[in-house]
Amino acid sequence: MIEKINVKQIDQGSIVTPKGFQVAGLHSGVKRKRNDLGVLYCEKPANVAAVYTLNKIQAAPIHVTKESIEQENKIQAVIINSGNANACTGEQGRKDAYTMRNVTAEKFQVPEHYIAVASTGIIGLEMPMDKIVPHIGKLEVGVSDTHAAQFGESILTTDTFSKATCFEAEIDGKKVSMAGAAKGSGMIEPNMGTMLGFITTDVNIESDVLQTALKEVVDQTFNCITVDGDTSTNDMVIVLASDLAGNEPLTPNHQDWSAFIELLTKTCEDLAKQIARDGEGATKLIEVEVKGAASNEDAQKVAKSIVGSSLVKTAVFGTDANWGRIIAAIGYSGADVNPETIDMAIGPMTLLKNSQPTGFSEEEATNYLQNETIEINVHLNMDEGIGKAWGCDLTYDYVRINASYRS
Repeated sequence: MIEKINVKQIDQGSIVTPKGFQVAGLHSGVKRKRNDLGVLYCEKPANVAAVYTLNKIQAAPIHVTKESIEQENKIQAVIINSGNANACTGEQGRKDAYTMRNVTAEKFQVPEHYIAVASTGIIGLEMPMDKIVPHIGKLEVGVSDTHAAQFGESILTTDTFSKATCFEAEIDGKKVSMAGAAKGSGMIEPNMGTMLGFITTDVNIESDVLQTALKEVVDQTFNCITVDGDTSTNDMVIVLASDLAGNEPLTPNHQDWSAFIELLTKTCEDLAKQIARDGEGATKLIEVEVKGAASNEDAQKVAKSIVGSSLVKTAVFGTDANWGRIIAAIGYSGADVNPETIDMAIGPMTLLKNSQPTGFSEEEATNYLQNETIEINVHLNMDEGIGKAWGCDLTYDYVRINASYRS
């Protein structure tokens, strides 16, 4: 009998839907108009897990957050600013991140090591602490839709919309919730990009168990998106678990462990797809699914190679079903492939069967490529490995946005 996992999306949910969480966001003046300072607060010290950019140059907030988590594996608040990354700012940048942590701890009357810090924006500029510090004290947290919207805006940079999601499931007969807010639009590459992800849940789970689960799920979601091949210095996904749902502690041996993994996977995947869809200047989301690979790892390599190809991305933008660019990306992916056994389809149209062209309709293909979501399916016909990746088209606006990012 196949186990039925009941995980459903909550359309009206937000990052404060899970029990125990409150947020706030406001405009401090770091950016010209939009909110640029936010905080995520839990009514009690929450168990925590986090993953970070693999860029060897990591911004000061990441170092401070790691230090906070290492002390007790508990976090009660995350202070976030946008508009300035506080990256490559030397010792002063480290001091500024500590100042943000300390002032937030004073604001909420909690120990300093219960505070995480996150920043995103322009690299290499000294932090405008004269704007940030006075406004931390003005952050008044709450659970309303307005609070959630203000928080969601406060973490954005070149994003064109806020990314948010919420799911619920049943564990131990208790309704548990998980929600998230994220930012990301450019410098997005597998192994994390210029993205910040904040996930809340009210499940009872220890930090070490949560950490293992998060790492595995991130590899299948956030690490499978790309916009432009660049990896930033500030990327972070952090999960806070308030332990207020009333379930028994979750472990891989728990009868509802699969439901929790599905809950975490759906939350991360939905946020990841929203980030890919909002790539700088993007007009289309590209979803690539690869089956029949020698291993899941090889399938992911192929999927990432296709969705990351600048030539594939520009062909999708131009509504050109140039499958030669896709086959080339498969070939240089580093995966084990048989050049004679590849099947390929774009949407409902089969383009290749056993590596031979099928004579598809160019007009039908052009019409399909005008959709906002483009699906590319590849079957390598080697074994049972499967993998997915998400990205976006590459447009004229991407160059325009990044040519004037600091202006």
